[in-house]
Amino acid sequence: QWRLLESGGGLVQAGASLKLSCTASGRASPLYAMTWFRQASGKEREFVAAISVSSFTHYRDSVKGRFTISREKTKNTASLQMNNLKPEDTAVYYCALGWMTNDEGVWGQGSQVTVSS
Repeated sequence: QWRLLESGGGLVQAGASLKLSCTASGRASPLYAMTWFRQASGKEREFVAAISVSSFTHYRDSVKGRFTISREKTKNTASLQMNNLKPEDTAVYYCALGWMTNDEGVWGQGSQVTVSS
C-alpha cells in the first residue's frame, strides 16, 4: 500500500517562493510519473504539474514560468518549486503517483499554501 507525504507549505506574501516536497513510501517499485494537484476552498481539485519517469514535464498554463517540478530519478520523490506566488495559488497541494492522474488512488494529507496579497 502506497503512502504519500507532502510537506513545505506555509503562509507567504504575494511574490514569495515556497518549495513543496512529496515522498511516496510503502513499496519499493514500480517507478511512477508524479503529479501535483491542488484544491482551493470550495473548488474542485485541479492539475498543477506532472513529471514523467524520464523527467518530461507538463504544467497548467497559470503556473508556467513560475513553478518547477522535479524528481529523484530512482525514487518516487518529487518537489514543486513555486516562485512569484499569487493569491490565486492559495490551496491545499497534493501529490499523486501517475501522469496527470492518481493511478494508485492514494492521497496524502496535502500541504496548505496560503498567499496573501
